[in-house]
Amino acid sequence: MSDTPSRVLQDLVDLLDLENIEVNLFRGESRDLGGKSVFGGQVLGQALVAATRTVDEGVAHSLHAYFLRPGAMDAPIVYEVDRVRDGRSFAARRVQAIQHGRPICSVIASFQQPEEGASHQAAMPEVPSPESLAPQSELRRKWMDDAGPLPERLQWALTRPLALEFRPVNPWNGLDPDAREPQQQIWFKAAGPLPAEPVLHRCMLAYASDYNLLTTALLPHRMSFLQPDMVVASIDHALWFHRTPRVDDWLLYDMDSPAASGARGLTFGRIFSRDGDLVASVAQENLMRRIDGKRE
Repeated sequence: MSDTPSRVLQDLVDLLDLENIEVNLFRGESRDLGGKSVFGGQVLGQALVAATRTVDEGVAHSLHAYFLRPGAMDAPIVYEVDRVRDGRSFAARRVQAIQHGRPICSVIASFQQPEEGASHQAAMPEVPSPESLAPQSELRRKWMDDAGPLPERLQWALTRPLALEFRPVNPWNGLDPDAREPQQQIWFKAAGPLPAEPVLHRCMLAYASDYNLLTTALLPHRMSFLQPDMVVASIDHALWFHRTPRVDDWLLYDMDSPAASGARGLTFGRIFSRDGDLVASVAQENLMRRIDGKRE
């Protein structure tokens, strides 16, 4: 039976359900999303799962990650958790994602027991509703028709069902990029209903938060991660949870890139519920290197 969005979503939920192989040691599998290495969001989500399973009380409020090496999609990833601190209100965990004896990603996550306090937030930008916008999957099929014949693997990567549905406010064609301001808004949600488990939704949001940040930094330069002379990768990633998300309802990812230099681009993101609550904030630096005269 061929993959469908609901089957791919269930596969992602299963992918986040790590195997506990020893105290503080967990193992996860990977999936091929069409890139050259393991998707960084998968590692973030699995690392947060591993950290969460060693915390008795409290919920994740932030994580900070460095991507150290490309991950191999055909090998399992072992997550080693260091219980750095257990305090009265906060707990901290360090997670090493390891393949072939070497770390591919290093994550520190912080957890807090719920408490009341002062509250304020940035306003949600005014954008069209997700129902009024075209799904990214439909846009990609049109762009592929306009582009003509494409390599088989690229066709597969652009058309394979995803666990998330995306609806861009101002669509950007990565097969024929134009130059525009380094900012974009994209609605997204899980491709089906999810169990009402807050931990799962936090880990799903960590997974989803790695999408589209790099693209935002590329926008002013008519550069695309789909171009064969581009080498792109996430370098580091920070995520702060302000509220418990519901990833199976529409969320707006509002992104802007204030700077790019030295073949690196910096992007900030804010994730809002459709009711206007600021759910999470994100920051990421990416490699965006063009190799002159070389095709990969």
